[in-house]
Amino acid sequence: MARYTGFFIVNVGIEDLRPMMIDILESCNLEITYQTPSSIIAREALGQVTVQELVIAEVVFDTATSTVNETKMTVYIKNEALALQSTNHCRGIFEQVSQLIIDNRHWVLLESIAL
Repeated sequence: MARYTGFFIVNVGIEDLRPMMIDILESCNLEITYQTPSSIIAREALGQVTVQELVIAEVVFDTATSTVNETKMTVYIKNEALALQSTNHCRGIFEQVSQLIIDNRHWVLLESIAL
């Protein structure tokens, strides 16, 4: 199973950040399947890649420490395919989502770590 994790801190409150993260996920062709106040789950639609390569994205907001001006979030991108090559579909989606978070003009990225 391929799994990539990114930690981000941005200078936006969680209520404003949630719709912007939904836009980012949807712009990467991921459909929102489930939402709670502290998370968003999205998946890739059937038809673009094999079933094993279908990506699931999960964004978890740290509601315990978020403030009006700062939110910590963790982004998980995973699929069932083995990551036998460093360049694979799951990593490509992870890099695309991460870059959109880093380059977003609606906030200042305060910190980021990718694993």
